[in-house]
Amino acid sequence: MNLSQLSQNLNIIARSVGAFIRQEAENFDTSTIEMKGFNDLVSYVDKQAEVQLVEGLRELLPEAGFITEEGTDSTKGERYNWVIDPLDGTTNFTHSLPIYCVSVGLLDGDEVVVGVVYDPSRDECFSAYKGGGAFCNANPIKVSEAPALANSLIATGFPYYDFGLMQQYLQVLGGFMAKSHGIRRLGSAALDLAYVAAGRCEGFFEYNLNAWDVAGGSIIVQEAGGMLSKFASDGDYVFGREIVASNGNIHSEMQEIIQEHWRQTAE
Repeated sequence: MNLSQLSQNLNIIARSVGAFIRQEAENFDTSTIEMKGFNDLVSYVDKQAEVQLVEGLRELLPEAGFITEEGTDSTKGERYNWVIDPLDGTTNFTHSLPIYCVSVGLLDGDEVVVGVVYDPSRDECFSAYKGGGAFCNANPIKVSEAPALANSLIATGFPYYDFGLMQQYLQVLGGFMAKSHGIRRLGSAALDLAYVAAGRCEGFFEYNLNAWDVAGGSIIVQEAGGMLSKFASDGDYVFGREIVASNGNIHSEMQEIIQEHWRQTAE
């Protein structure tokens, strides 16, 4: 498989779907919003964007299966599987806050080998493939060189429906507030990862995530020279429901703060 060519074609598909999302954002009708669960929103835009992605990706790599957020296709491939979030940041989208994206990753077995995160509002296409480096709109990107947490801006995501670990999470936030330049909550895990890769923030952490939230962005961080893990160990950060991403220099500091306040009571 030519991963370079596959990545280029994936970018074209992501941009096409992003153009549809951008068009729908201009006249989005909030009455069309559906609730999958408490504070878990979905719209016809999510669903139609996913259909378009599945159709394009099925043609691009017919032998691949799919892991999709909206359940358009759940066919499992023997070796390859596309992991799709058609609109990461749906809540932002429905409130006309322009921080959302298309996110797609390709699994070869258990390893993500190609990824794209496309932000239609800023027309920024972050992409990477295994061994090929990371890019934004075809320009190479790399993680920040900040040497320590004290020099770093950290991104995260707040709980929005499962509040059972709220107190522990607030303690973690307090730890980062006291030892970094600050914390940002953008509302799109995929863009958070892309921003770590591009050096716009030095680290990102979040729990209670799904594979489609992180698959596309994870390889972009990796190919940009960053580091990825679970909260306390290496582990499976794609399906493991939690992730720490960083420029590498601050990774151990991030894990130490999280573990200090998290593992004592969250397990």
